[in-house]
Amino acid sequence: MTKLVYFAWVRERIGTAEEEIALPDDIEKVSDLLTFLQARGDNYAVALCEPDVIRVALDKVHAEHDEKLGAAREIALFPPMTGG
Repeated sequence: MTKLVYFAWVRERIGTAEEEIALPDDIEKVSDLLTFLQARGDNYAVALCEPDVIRVALDKVHAEHDEKLGAAREIALFPPMTGG
C-alpha cells in the first residue's frame, strides 16, 4: 500500500486529505501515477486536469514527473505555491 497525501486545492477537489491504495504494477513514474489518478473519477480528473502544474514529493523529497516512484511509501501531491 502507498499513502497518497493531497494538499490545498488538490485536496479540496479530490475530497480527501489522504488515502492508502495499492498501485498497479505498471505505474513506474510520477507521470504514470497522475494519469492513473485522473481515471479514478470526476473529482480526480478535475483536480489533476493540468498535471504539469502538480508538484509531487516522494517520501517528502520533491520529484520531477519523469522520476520513477521506486519504493516510495508516501506520495504527496500539491499545487504550485507562491511566496508571501
